[in-house]
Amino acid sequence: MQLVKNKSAQRLDATVGDGSQSVTLVPIEPEDMWHANNLISPEDIIRAHAVRKVTTESKTGSTQSERVHTDLVIRVTSTFFDAAASQLHVSGTVIVENSFVNIGQYHTLDLELNRPFTLWKSHGWDSVAQETLEEALKQDKEGAVAAVVMQEGIANICLITEYRTILKQRVESTIPKKRSASSDQSSGMKRFFDKVLATLLRSIDFGTPRPLLLASPGFVAGDFKKFIQEEGTRKGDKAMMSIAKEATVVHSSSGHLHSLNEILKSPEVLATMKEMKFSKETRAMDELFERLRRDDGRAWYGISTVEKAVNEGAVGRGGGVLLVNNSLFRSLDIATRKKYVALVDKVREDGGDARILSSDHESGQRLDALGGIAAILTYPIHDLDEDDEDDEQGEDAPEGMII
Repeated sequence: MQLVKNKSAQRLDATVGDGSQSVTLVPIEPEDMWHANNLISPEDIIRAHAVRKVTTESKTGSTQSERVHTDLVIRVTSTFFDAAASQLHVSGTVIVENSFVNIGQYHTLDLELNRPFTLWKSHGWDSVAQETLEEALKQDKEGAVAAVVMQEGIANICLITEYRTILKQRVESTIPKKRSASSDQSSGMKRFFDKVLATLLRSIDFGTPRPLLLASPGFVAGDFKKFIQEEGTRKGDKAMMSIAKEATVVHSSSGHLHSLNEILKSPEVLATMKEMKFSKETRAMDELFERLRRDDGRAWYGISTVEKAVNEGAVGRGGGVLLVNNSLFRSLDIATRKKYVALVDKVREDGGDARILSSDHESGQRLDALGGIAAILTYPIHDLDEDDEDDEQGEDAPEGMII
C-alpha cells in the first residue's frame, strides 16, 4: 500500500476533532485489499473510481443505457472482502452528487489495484485505526512463509503472511491402494508430487527467498522434499535445489488445512519463524488456553470480565496481555468500537501488551471461539465473573473461566 502525499495525510497523530482528516492510498498488491478492508469501517467516507450504469431518455421517448466512468463519494454502510480473489467491495450511499448520480443513491465501489482511493474517518483516527494504517503502509513484504500441508493424494498449498493465511491452491490426485502393484503406487505418487510441485512453483513466488514448510502424517512430506531435490538436480535448477534445502519437514495429524494450527506450534516451525507476528500470537493463545485449563485466575475471556480486569489495572506491566480480534473494531455501533479502542489504549498506558489478532488467521479463529476478546493478567483474580453469575441466574452460563 502506498500513501499519496498530501498535507492532510502527513500527520497521522494530528488532532482531527471533526473527523475531516483524509488519507489517499493506492493498493499495490492483492494483500493491500485485506488491509483496506480492516481500515474501512461503517460511517467512514470513501472517494474512489466507479463505473455507473446511466439510463438516458431521448426526445422521442426511447431509452439508452451506458456505463460511465466517474468518481463517487459515499458514506460506507458495509464492506465485503473476497479472500479468494483478494477483492474488496465497499457499499454505501452517495453524499456528493455529480452529473450521473444524486445524493442518497446507493452504490457499491469495487476498489482496484493501482487506483487511488481517499478515506475520511468520520469519527477521527483513533489509535487502532492509526496502527492499522501504519501496518498497511509497511514496505517490508518479506517474511511470508509458504506451506504445503499434505497426505497421499491431497495437498493444500498456503501462504502464511504476518496477518493472514491464504489458501493458494488445493491439489488432489488419485493414488493406487497399497494392495495394488507397488510400481503402480510409485508412479501414482510421482504424478502426485509432479502436480504438487508444479502448482507450488506457479502459486508461490520464490524469487524472494522464503521459508517452506512441508507437513504430513507419515513420510509423505519427507518424500516430497526428496522429490524436489531430485528434480532440481536432474534439471540443474539451482533455485529448486535451494527450495528443497531450506524446506522444513514437520509432522501433522492430516493433510487438511485445519492441521496448520498444530504445525505452527511445532518446535521446528517456532525456531524458524520465532520473530514473526503470527508465531507470537500462536504462543500467546497457547499460554491463554493453558492458564484456562489450570484455572489459575490469570486467564479470562468475554467482554465483561476482560473489561473489569483492564479497569482494575490487572492487564498491565509484568506480563499482562490483551488479545482482541480485529473484527470487533468493525462494529456498526460507534460506542462499541470506541469501547474496544479504549481498552487497547488503557492496557498500553498501563505497560501491558495489547495484540490485535486477525480473524483470518488460525490464532484469531481460536479467539473467536471465546467471543473475540481475552486477557492474560499480571496477577490472579478469581472473582471477576461473580456479578455476572448474580445477574444471569436462570440464563446461559456467564462468560468467564473454562475449567
